[in-house]
Amino acid sequence: MADAGSDVDLRLRLAGRIADPFVSEQLFDHLTDIVYFVKDELARYVVVNQTLVERAGATSKTEVVGKTSLELFGGMIGERFYAQDMAVLQTREPLINDLEKHAYSPRGEGWCLTTKLPLVDAVGNVVGLVGISRDIQSLGDESNDLTQLAGIVEYIKQHLADPLRTTELAEQTGMSAYQLDRRCREVYGVTTSQLILQLRMGAAACQLRQSNESILAIALSSGYSDQSAFTRQFRRTFGVSPGKYRR
Repeated sequence: MADAGSDVDLRLRLAGRIADPFVSEQLFDHLTDIVYFVKDELARYVVVNQTLVERAGATSKTEVVGKTSLELFGGMIGERFYAQDMAVLQTREPLINDLEKHAYSPRGEGWCLTTKLPLVDAVGNVVGLVGISRDIQSLGDESNDLTQLAGIVEYIKQHLADPLRTTELAEQTGMSAYQLDRRCREVYGVTTSQLILQLRMGAAACQLRQSNESILAIALSSGYSDQSAFTRQFRRTFGVSPGKYRR
């Protein structure tokens, strides 16, 4: 089995042989339920797929490239996208499966799961970001439960250190625990409790990479009462201890 070093060498050799480093743009042009984009360090579009062009109400990619989300979409949607971009660029923290509304110009709005990852150069400087937004609901479907789910997910992110129980979260939306779990599985592919775990471990990993906080402090901020329980779960999730992950 190839080791990590040889895998990197293979990728570098292949990348050096590809004429167009953004060949994925052509692939995503054929996926009408996915928005694909690459942005530079100022959050300006550099590469976009045709779906993004159409949803922005533009007629060609040249009308999109060089603009920020704020300039392209305007309003609250543009402000939210731009704030996300700057957060990824400045903190290096990826945005993973964020449930949000997108513009479907000229047909209104729809729900998507958005992921954005920072792009770094050979010496580790952030030079941009790459992202996709995947449709999870066809236009015209009832979306009130998705609005509630988005609110619950945001609440979880803001209260990772607190005890979080599915029944209590469901009460905030007027849904039963079963209904919340079902909707969570439909959108994220996991139960509510599994989503909480994913968000806690993701936040903990970011803190380990980006801060000098002690492992105990990170454990407490991730909802664990002691370091040993946190370490066991972190090892199950990432395959290494928090200390080794940080190193």
